[in-house]
Amino acid sequence: MSGYRFRGALPRHPGPCGWTALLPPRQTKPALQAGASADVVVVGGGFAGLAAARVLTQADSTLSVMLLEAGEIGEGPAGRNSGFLIDLPHDVSAGKLGGDHLDTARRAIAKNRAAIAIATGLNLGREIVDPCGRYSFSANTEGDRHLIAYAAQLDRLEEPHRLLSAAEVTALTGTESFTSALFTPGTVMIQPAAYVRALADALPCPVHEYSAVTAIARQGNFWRVTTAQGAVTAGKVILACNGHAGRFGLVPRRLMPVFTYASMTRAFDPSRLGGARDWAGTPALAMGTTLRRIRGMEDDRLLIRARYTYNPSVEVGAGPLARAGALHRRKLALKFPMLADVPTEFLWGGAMALTWNGAPLVEEIEPGLITALGCNGVGGTNATANGIVAAERVLGVSSDLGADFAAKPRPPRIPPEPFATLGGKATLMWKEHRTGALA
Repeated sequence: MSGYRFRGALPRHPGPCGWTALLPPRQTKPALQAGASADVVVVGGGFAGLAAARVLTQADSTLSVMLLEAGEIGEGPAGRNSGFLIDLPHDVSAGKLGGDHLDTARRAIAKNRAAIAIATGLNLGREIVDPCGRYSFSANTEGDRHLIAYAAQLDRLEEPHRLLSAAEVTALTGTESFTSALFTPGTVMIQPAAYVRALADALPCPVHEYSAVTAIARQGNFWRVTTAQGAVTAGKVILACNGHAGRFGLVPRRLMPVFTYASMTRAFDPSRLGGARDWAGTPALAMGTTLRRIRGMEDDRLLIRARYTYNPSVEVGAGPLARAGALHRRKLALKFPMLADVPTEFLWGGAMALTWNGAPLVEEIEPGLITALGCNGVGGTNATANGIVAAERVLGVSSDLGADFAAKPRPPRIPPEPFATLGGKATLMWKEHRTGALA
């Protein structure tokens, strides 16, 4: 009998998430009690796990599926996301696209749009799922060059886009801090906590919150998944808990847990900041600042996401969170000096899991035990796609997306400690330094 036992602390999420705070209270779903059985158990209620459960239940109504979430739906990393479901290749600093690179880009776009289709298929309304597109903002000449080069790549891919001058970006954002921008219409913006809640509520299968899995053990032709208060026996298990999978002793040294941080300002009078009242932008340069202006009924807020830390323990203390918050306030004062006195109301962090080569970790590691791991930093689309492919593996169906995943090289092991931590922290610090204060 093979088995895996969870070791270490249960997931803890740093700081109160602004997205959740803006929502009304909800009735949590009951924890798993006593014994149960299912055809498939999905472990993890984030983008990957929810996508897997949705694909499974839609594909076969006779299949019994159960989803277990360690905490509360929407409080984990998915609900702490910045809310960008990006359809295009994320790296706007990529080099020239030759034939092979064009094919790679098109497959990435197909993957992202398959993930976006789950969100748009829920018909949730624009306050939760908004197909408004996104901007990539530049704050210096290096960023300008990247955007121009990326626009040329989009021409070759025949993807719609529009470059904006500094004056046009000022008219949009109300600040003169940006030198150019690139608009692409295919991104869908979500209110991530509301979206994750709605996705869970739409599932026709049992969802159990506060049901952290403590052990997964093979028993004959079945798997027994144990929680603190109950257990479920299933023919197949999808493990979709990203960096925490390592605490089961699974996929050892394949995942690199990294945290990113976001702040949301206190509500301010919209007259204090000109421009449009609802826009969202990612940085032209990697490791730069992600920004969203969030329109309310009578007031607005700004979301600022910046700072990355390498955390192999999958935990963050008060110090890194406070330092990220201080950086956010400095960036707010630099980019939006007219709002420099607007305080931060919410500050939080969220975990993601990277692999050494950027490939997802979606595989059947034992008969009936399938992983959906390795979001690699674009969780809204990448993690959702991981869940789709994991569900297809359970169903035994093939797709272009699944074939693309199967063709990717398996993520290699990361270096041993302490080299992984030292190297990870040094790399993140150097990249942030190169990006600059205004990026």
